[in-house]
Parts: sequence; structure tokens; C-alpha cells
Amino acid sequence: MMENNYYAQKLNSQKLFKVYETKIPRVKQYLDAEISFVRDNMTGSERVLELGAGYGRIVKELAGDCKSIVGIDISNENVSLGKEYLKDSPNAEIITMDVNNLTFQEKFDTILCLQNGLSSMKITSPDLIEKILKMVVSGGKVYFSTYSEKFWEYRLMWFKEQAEKGLLGELDLDKTKDGVIVCKDGFKAIMHTPKDLEMIGYLSGYEYQIQEVDESSVFLIIHKTLSL
Repeated sequence: MMENNYYAQKLNSQKLFKVYETKIPRVKQYLDAEISFVRDNMTGSERVLELGAGYGRIVKELAGDCKSIVGIDISNENVSLGKEYLKDSPNAEIITMDVNNLTFQEKFDTILCLQNGLSSMKITSPDLIEKILKMVVSGGKVYFSTYSEKFWEYRLMWFKEQAEKGLLGELDLDKTKDGVIVCKDGFKAIMHTPKDLEMIGYLSGYEYQIQEVDESSVFLIIHKTLSL
């Protein structure tokens, strides 16, 4: 289905790059705040994996704050652009891989699924969450983030900006509501409530915390240590 592969088929490579060339200051603040939150919780010794890394924007930002970082993306075009984008970051790499079929032999200290990746990669089933957690060392962390309800106004502005650039189809304003953005070309982006994140954390079987950041993101951080 197109919806399942929208980012790989339509919103990839140079188009994805243009998504982040926003002129909306509040959106820029949101993007920076997510990265800063993760950076502030790192020690510099982590081996990091980012899921749905696109062309490596976050990978490059965090490369100087960890031992190594690998980004995966389903789009070959994104990865091709990313290899060039990351050429001056020797401890960073980006490869083509589907989050549903993680084939790494090594495990990571930290796994990142930021910027509403739960929606774009459709990471909802407990089985997939379990597979992701298997890729983390004991004592490691997994970060998931979604949008805060308080950010709706600016999120809508950002998606309208993307549509005006021709990066997305025209927004269907009749169907765009209650945290769900729908475009007339079939694109659909949901968000997860704190209650949704609580359920994911609870079902993981590990310690977890929910934290709002910048009134724009809500993070679920799962600590791979057994719950008390």
C-alpha cells in the first residue's frame, strides 16, 4: 500500500531534506529540542542506532556526542544522499534496512525513534517493540517521541508549508483533526497520546518514563532493566 511506503516512495531524498528547511521558528525550536534532549542524556560512550533516519539529519547532529551512531532507513535514495551528507562524520554511517527486519549482529546502548517515528514507521505492535528492545544491551535505553497536543497549531502550519512546497499532497482539512493530519494524496500522520505511550512502556516489561519536552514533544524512554 502507498500509505505504508509513503516516505520511501514519495517523501524521500531531496524532498525530505526540504521538509526541514522550514521557515517557522517554532518548528525549528521543536526539531532542535528533540536532539538536545537526547544529547543531554548521553555520556559520550554510547553506540547508538537511529530508526527511520532519513538522510541522516539527527545522526550527524549527534555524531560528536557518542562513540558511534548508525542510522537505518527503508529508502535507498535517502541512504544514498545520507552517505554524502555524513562523509565528514567518521563515527557515523547510514544503511538501508527495514525496521521490521533488523539484522544487526551487535547490540546498541541507545536506540532512537524520534520525530513521531512510531507513526511514520507504524511501530505499534508489542512484537515489533520487543524486537527493537532485543537490539539494546542490558542497561540501555530506547527513546520514542511523538508530538505534544500543545504543538498542534504549529504542526499544522508545518504540514501546510510542506504541502505548499509540493512535498506533500494538499491537506484534507475536513479530515485533519484530533491530532491526525490527512492529505488528499493518501498521506496520513497520526500522533500517540501519553496514554498510548504508557501502554507501550507497560507492555515492554521494563522500567520506563514519559516526559514532555519543550511543549512540542512527548518522549517515552524505556530503560532495559526489569521493572520492580
